[in-house]
Amino acid sequence: MTGVITASEPSWIAPFTGLSPRCFGKLMTAVRREFKDESRRGRPWGLSLEDRVLLVTAYWRTNLTLRQLAPLFGVSKSAADRIIDRLGPKLALQPRKRFSTDAVLIVDGTLVPTRDRSVAEQSKNYRYSTAHQVVIDADTRLVVLVGQPLPGNRHDSRGWKDSGVKEAVGTTTTIADGGYQGTGLVIPHRRTKGEELPAWKEEHNRSHKQVRARVEHAFARMKGWKILRDCRLRGDGVHHAILGIARLHNLALAG
Repeated sequence: MTGVITASEPSWIAPFTGLSPRCFGKLMTAVRREFKDESRRGRPWGLSLEDRVLLVTAYWRTNLTLRQLAPLFGVSKSAADRIIDRLGPKLALQPRKRFSTDAVLIVDGTLVPTRDRSVAEQSKNYRYSTAHQVVIDADTRLVVLVGQPLPGNRHDSRGWKDSGVKEAVGTTTTIADGGYQGTGLVIPHRRTKGEELPAWKEEHNRSHKQVRARVEHAFARMKGWKILRDCRLRGDGVHHAILGIARLHNLALAG
């Protein structure tokens, strides 16, 4: 069976990965370096490494079913499933372990509608979802951390602690919205009942809102990969997908 889509034709790369051919080349250079020490055992893959990476990113980008996607690459549905299962986790963003003393981070939670109800719960969007804490660098706007997924009915302040991002961030200055009250993060000034905020606090809140909007912009860009709008993957699949998409988002943003 002959495939239609291949990484050897640059015109397929941008619509099916969200990356320019140049950024896709950077991704492949990193992937080859990461795969260099892996022993090759068993039956060889029918697709080249480039085409396998393209298949995984195309699945994330388009959210086509495997029955729809597999024929486009000239493989069976089961082969496409194995490729996503084995290669998806290897494309994951590696969390940053150290931050400079003057670094400023922004954290917020986002919901991913997820069909696997063993990891999802009904959330405020009335769908079964998983909740993900995402941390970006306020200066570069790159994603630096993604926490472990939690059921979608978890509050952001609880997600901050339970997802692992609190330990990973440590004492680095981190901005958040008012939903993180009591966490020690930098949140907007709150108005007490019957009183108005002084002008300087209103000004702080305006600047805080403008900076914090950067994480919302990151979510909007990441959800251009449509799997984050309706994830059919089971178990850790949703976590691997959002980590992989965070890596693609950073590549696309850095250029």
